[in-house]
Amino acid sequence: GLSKVFRKGSAQIEALRDLNIDIYPGEFVSIVGASGCGKTTFLRLLDGLIQPSSGTVSIDGTVMDTPGKGLSFVFQTDGLFPWRNVGSNTALGPELAGQPLQQARKLGSSFLRLVGLGGFDQHYPHELSGGMRQRVSIARAFANNPEILLMDEPFSALDEQNKTILQQELLRIWEADKKTVVFITHSVDEAVTLGDKIMVMTASPGRTKTIIDVPLERPRNVLELRHDPRYGEIVYGIWD
Repeated sequence: GLSKVFRKGSAQIEALRDLNIDIYPGEFVSIVGASGCGKTTFLRLLDGLIQPSSGTVSIDGTVMDTPGKGLSFVFQTDGLFPWRNVGSNTALGPELAGQPLQQARKLGSSFLRLVGLGGFDQHYPHELSGGMRQRVSIARAFANNPEILLMDEPFSALDEQNKTILQQELLRIWEADKKTVVFITHSVDEAVTLGDKIMVMTASPGRTKTIIDVPLERPRNVLELRHDPRYGEIVYGIWD
């Protein structure tokens, strides 16, 4: 029953109306919908960064009324601190959580290796390509050891080659510990490639148009998947 209305002066903008979805532990849930349908607003409500106008968001039975622990957020842009090197950026979450600096840096380095950036700890964000910076952003999110990972179009600014590479990297990392992931994308192909379940949203105000299960086996190979007839059927079904 989730709804959100933004008010500016006498004007009201209804972003979400009566949105409903159940997300289970370890699920990878993709969300697709037109621009302005409230996808990012939904993620911000999940994280407790903003509050609903009506309805509830609850995690393990606890209503989210403040920014939640156990959640990590990956944004459309990498959001790295330019004055921190790559290792320091990746270790930021564990540092803020009170881990000893050396332990936090060691943890950060392990996740950098996991995303294929081992040995880049001492580099600074301006020395990396856009795809590499987004890998650091993903490593930083996983280094927090979140129960739930929220991802807001993290590959939208990348070229097709880097996007495909990072989709495969994300699947590989996710397979290792099966975090619960809520992934926003404008790409129907990407939603099917990554997700166990896809929520299709209506145009503004955003509502739950339909929820589609993706019966494609895991682990998945991003390129091979596109030759599977079932993949095409799901993609065209969503477009319909």
